[in-house]
Amino acid sequence: MIFVRLSIIKVFKYFYYKINSYVCGVKYQIIMQTTEENILIVSSLEPRLKHPTIFARFDEMPQGRSLTIHNDHDPKPLYYQLLGERGNTFTWEYLEEGPEEWKVKITKRIAGESDETLGEIAAKDLRKAQIFKKYGLDFCCGGKKTVKQACAEKGLDVTKIEQELQQADRIPSSRPLPYNEWSLDFLADYIVNTHHSYVRKNLPDIMTYALKVMRVHGNNHPELIPIYKLAEAVHSELTEHMAKEEKMLFPYIKELVSAKQFSQPLNNSHFGTIQNPINLMEMEHEMVGKNLAEMRELSNNYTLPEGACASYSLLYRMLDEFEDDLHLHIHLENNILFPKAIEIEKQLNAI
Repeated sequence: MIFVRLSIIKVFKYFYYKINSYVCGVKYQIIMQTTEENILIVSSLEPRLKHPTIFARFDEMPQGRSLTIHNDHDPKPLYYQLLGERGNTFTWEYLEEGPEEWKVKITKRIAGESDETLGEIAAKDLRKAQIFKKYGLDFCCGGKKTVKQACAEKGLDVTKIEQELQQADRIPSSRPLPYNEWSLDFLADYIVNTHHSYVRKNLPDIMTYALKVMRVHGNNHPELIPIYKLAEAVHSELTEHMAKEEKMLFPYIKELVSAKQFSQPLNNSHFGTIQNPINLMEMEHEMVGKNLAEMRELSNNYTLPEGACASYSLLYRMLDEFEDDLHLHIHLENNILFPKAIEIEKQLNAI
């Protein structure tokens, strides 16, 4: 009898510990899920409570944490309401896009954290510059704007563009040139040998064909007259601009690199701080960029008219390619070379 009782007690204890372990495990899982996953099923709420509930959950959420909402339609209106009422305090990422269910991850920004500019984004990943070009967002001359600011100015759907930028992160890189990792003296030489050389080689040909096409087709296509004049202006501006960079600014940038590398004192420049010539270079970049943008507009994105001759076709192709090269050229200077040179000078002056 005693043996039977002991056996029953052992069996009872075995099942007790098993059940208790299972219950505790379930509780632990529930606690972990609640802690790690902040999910709100919006489609189950009354319509009048949906946005107030989301705003309340967002407001009580600590910085750096996320709320994932599930909905039965695209909650894009919520994005704009949240942006309007809470400002640039969150990021928005689509996890699932219908047609029956939409899931969006909303992350509250950490205080002091701000959106990167177009130029900063392109400097880190030049693949994203292709997305900016696709939507006509200027990442070189206008590279100091955020995606939100640039989209607002052009009336573009910022959620769509931010989504494409997020998708670009998931695409394996094709190993583009690591411009952002190069030393500044090497980058300056690369700009001269690649982009300045390209300008000097191609601008004279562009001028020749712009003049020829204007003379032949200008009567029927009057836009060719201002296109030629704008090409003349670009030629004049860039010729002087590149000479100033090669004779004054780039040599000084190389002096900065050398002074930092060998811990040498920095020689005084005749133009004061490097910010002064950089301001001038950026202003000239903007002028050239506006002229090229105007040419693109006049030509309806370089669309050839019916009956266009071979020279007409070649001119538009050359202008299109020239603008592409210039965008990268200015991006390398405005968004990589210049900001890093300013930072090096500040470091040397602080010693």
